[in-house]
Amino acid sequence: MRYKDVQTVTPTFGSRYMRDAIPKTRLPQKSMDPRSAYHLIHDELQTQGNPTLNMASFVTTIMDEECDRLISENLGVNYIDTEVYRANLEIQNRCVAILNDLCNAPVPAKAWGTACAGSSEAVMLAILAHKRAWQEKRKAQGKPYDSPNIVMGNDVHLVWNKGANYFEIEQRLIPLHPDRFTITAEEVVGQVDENTICAVGVLGTSYTFQYDPIEKINNALVTLKRQQGLDIPLHVDGASGVFIAPFLNPKLKWDFRLEQVKTINVSGHKFGLVYPGIGWALWRDAADIPKSLITETNVLGFVEQSFSLNFSRGGAMILAQYYNFIRLGREGYTRIAKTMRDNARYLAKGIAALGNFNIINDGTYTPCCCCSLKDESRYNAADVVQTLAQRGWVIPAFSMPPDAQSVNAMRMNVKETFSRDMADILIDDMKKAIAMLEATHRKPYHRVGTHHH
Repeated sequence: MRYKDVQTVTPTFGSRYMRDAIPKTRLPQKSMDPRSAYHLIHDELQTQGNPTLNMASFVTTIMDEECDRLISENLGVNYIDTEVYRANLEIQNRCVAILNDLCNAPVPAKAWGTACAGSSEAVMLAILAHKRAWQEKRKAQGKPYDSPNIVMGNDVHLVWNKGANYFEIEQRLIPLHPDRFTITAEEVVGQVDENTICAVGVLGTSYTFQYDPIEKINNALVTLKRQQGLDIPLHVDGASGVFIAPFLNPKLKWDFRLEQVKTINVSGHKFGLVYPGIGWALWRDAADIPKSLITETNVLGFVEQSFSLNFSRGGAMILAQYYNFIRLGREGYTRIAKTMRDNARYLAKGIAALGNFNIINDGTYTPCCCCSLKDESRYNAADVVQTLAQRGWVIPAFSMPPDAQSVNAMRMNVKETFSRDMADILIDDMKKAIAMLEATHRKPYHRVGTHHH
């Protein structure tokens, strides 16, 4: 029998690759058949957490089979090659237009945006644009331009701290409080000055999924501009909230309806319901992007202009975003968001009824339940989530940022895959976890992590 025939008839799980360890730090000398390569990786992945039970993550884990097929068919598309993949560029531009409309851009023809690897890249682009615009304005006025600062709360995502650090911008972080985990307009105005490149408001913090009072922050900045001539742009970090607020709280003003809101970042792979990674950076007016940041190259055989941190990147998730837009529409996004929020409220109510928890976010506005233990003398939040992990639940326990670090929180993001029955199961598992900890613990066993920066 020929060697090729032996390979054909040998069962995958009877092959030598199932007996011998595969190289992990060097390229193997010989090839293997595709079935064995698939199973070696597939089976190792079975040892990690179940995405459906991962309530720590905001990220989408499921899409329609039709969209999966669309993604698979376009995995080889390099979005940056817009001369070749013109339809992909056109679809990206449609997504940008839809998002700017969702964010109430006052003059659609002037609004601009771009797809990003994720919302983090979108934040980086916004920081760059605000810093460069501030520098060029200061240069034109003959003023120093070497001490930029950015004003934001300690409720921001880590990417803001990274961006300020990477681009050498002073961080003016507004502390939180044990009984309040968002910032106030007064605190923002108290920190800004002529060196502030922008202020940041968060529409759905990564700690508690609560909203900063963005309209009040805007109004305070407008007053400051009119009284003192200090024009401070406002950026809205809408990574999670842009796909929630317009559908559940359409009257809430946080977007381009507000005078000082100049830029917004959006995460498509969170409540935009697309797999990772896709994000969007939006501008109220394309003129606010300094021309000095627009790069140009002809390396692909045509003149390509771009404003991005990446060059080559896949175009499949752009198509997935557009698929959701035309598949779900406003009706579908509203229905899904409402279902998630209703289940979050149900979960929060059930956890509150256990009597051991303070509810921080009860799902009033967002699909999230966030809570803390009333008493951590015998066991703490980390002990609770470690016990729940035995049932497969992935729930984060973390201390809040300074000056609210005395609060240890547990946050449960309710996504579209989380059903009412799953809420009942989680509530029951939390009840059992508390009963077990009450019986076994006399002091906390585990250390609560730090989610902050």
